[in-house]
Order: sequence, then structure tokens, then C-alpha cells
Amino acid sequence: MATYTALDDLDLPAIAARYGLREPVVRPMKGGAANSSFRVDTPHNGRAYVLSALDNHDEASARHLAAVTRGVAAFGLPTAQVVANQDGEDVTVVGDRPFLLKDLIAGEVMDPLPSALLPAAGELLATLHGFAPESLGLPVGTRRLSPGHRAAAASFPDREFAAWLDGQLAEIDRHERDHRRRPTAIHGDLFADNIIVRPGRRLSVIDWETASLDDPLLDLGMAAVGLCQDEAGRLSPDRLELLVEGYTRARPLSAEDRRELPVEIIHAAVIIAFHRYHRHNVRFPDPERAVYHRRMVDFVQSVPQAAGVRERPRRQLDAQE
Repeated sequence: MATYTALDDLDLPAIAARYGLREPVVRPMKGGAANSSFRVDTPHNGRAYVLSALDNHDEASARHLAAVTRGVAAFGLPTAQVVANQDGEDVTVVGDRPFLLKDLIAGEVMDPLPSALLPAAGELLATLHGFAPESLGLPVGTRRLSPGHRAAAASFPDREFAAWLDGQLAEIDRHERDHRRRPTAIHGDLFADNIIVRPGRRLSVIDWETASLDDPLLDLGMAAVGLCQDEAGRLSPDRLELLVEGYTRARPLSAEDRRELPVEIIHAAVIIAFHRYHRHNVRFPDPERAVYHRRMVDFVQSVPQAAGVRERPRRQLDAQE
């Protein structure tokens, strides 16, 4: 299994000293597939924070994550605010592990995200896609499956799944050769657990580890995978239309974009399927999650590969919002 930081592993006196926290009250937080997070309350000033132990980062990548988080916040997107330590540094290394402290965003994760909030999520994503591509210093295309990933997939013991991946990727490659879009800043993981619903039903986006420069439709497709499934794990056309309606408030989609969006939804699901299989069957074998990737295989079958996304009548949206 992956090694994560437990509460007992924390050197709380050292961390508190580095941040000037007096008598912090610390407890683990749920979620976090890649890192461990803890809520930190400081009774002396009434402030609350999130302390993230960046279990899958070295110091350099941790500093990059902090810089991206600060950059997104500086552009006005509602997200977590990084808190510097006593030395003015965003990243604190204690032992062999980098830590990041952020102000706690008051609110809650709602999974599934209520339908009425999907337009707001789409609008936030479109706002991010409007940032100048060079503004955040993002890597290029890192949310996609790399040549190394594809080589690993070719040797998966589940030969049927490996063949499915190969076939899906070949079809996606064919489409993308004919439909190239200008790269933008993308989040790469807009699932419900990366959205905080604040008082007044306002949204904040967190977790910028998968941020990169890439096709905005791939990011919208990933959000569709994360936010637009029905109770049976299929793509919900109604939820997708709400997400897209909100997106187009800030960033129009051409007719061609709408036709190609189903391909990018499939692309996103294929990426997720690969990582689920690789994580739970190769890197950190977990019998309880060994078939978790199959949910994405079933999801892909529900995506209308030929049909574009319909415009949703304004009166229907008003009724749901």
C-alpha cells in the first residue's frame, strides 16, 4: 500500500514552531488520494488551517504546487490561500517530508455536487481556461497518458483491459490529430472532492497537483467524468448540459467543440481507468480496489460518442437553479 502520513507521524512541535502556531489542535481530514491532510485549529487566534503532508512530492515539486496555488489565487479564482512559515517560505520540510499550510476554506464537500451548482462549477473552469497560458508556469500535457504510461499499459496482466485501453487511445489520437485546440491552463481533476461549497452556495476549487497546459476540452471532459455521473455511474446528459451551460457563460464553445466534447469525455475516463488499474494492481496492489477501473469502462459505454452537447433552454436552467 502507499505510505501516507498519520497523525502520530507528525512532529507537531517542529511544525508549530516553523509556522508560529501556539497550542495547535490537529485532527486528520478525509479524502486525499495522493497526500495526507490535517485540520489545524489555533484557539489563541481563532484561525483554522489545512496542513498537507505532501507524501508524493519532493521539495522542488512541493514549491511548484505552492506557486501554482498562489498564482491561481492571485488571478482571483476562489481557492485556498497558502500560508508562509516564519521564514517567509511556502514549503516547510520536516524530516524528509515537505508540508504546505493553507487557510481553511469554510464550507463542505458535497458529493455528488448538487445539480443546481453545476453551472457555477462550469463557469469556474471556464474562468481558469481564460488565464494567459504562460502566467502560471505550468508543465505541458502532464495530465495525459505519457509514452511511459502507454508502455506500462501494454504489459498489464489484464490483457482484455490492456486491449481496451489501446483501442480507445488509438481512436482518441485519430480525433485529436484532426481537431487541435490552443492549450490553456487546466485543473485536470475537477471532481466533487476538489470543490468546497461555501456559505451562500459559492464554490472554491482546491488541489492543483494535476494542473498543466492542455486542451480545455480535455479538462471539461474530466469535469464531466467527475461531476456528471448518475447514480448508476453513467454519464448524465442533464448534468452535463448544466455543466456546459455554466462553462459557456464565460467561454463559448463552437459547434465543433460540442461535437468533439464526447471524445474528450471518453479520453478523460480512459486516463482515470489507467491510473486506477495501475495504482491498485501494479504499484500498490489492493484486492478491495482491484476492479475499481472497470467503472470507467462502463462509464465510457454511456457516453454519446456521435452526439454533440445540446443547448439547454434557459427556462429549464432557471427552474433547477
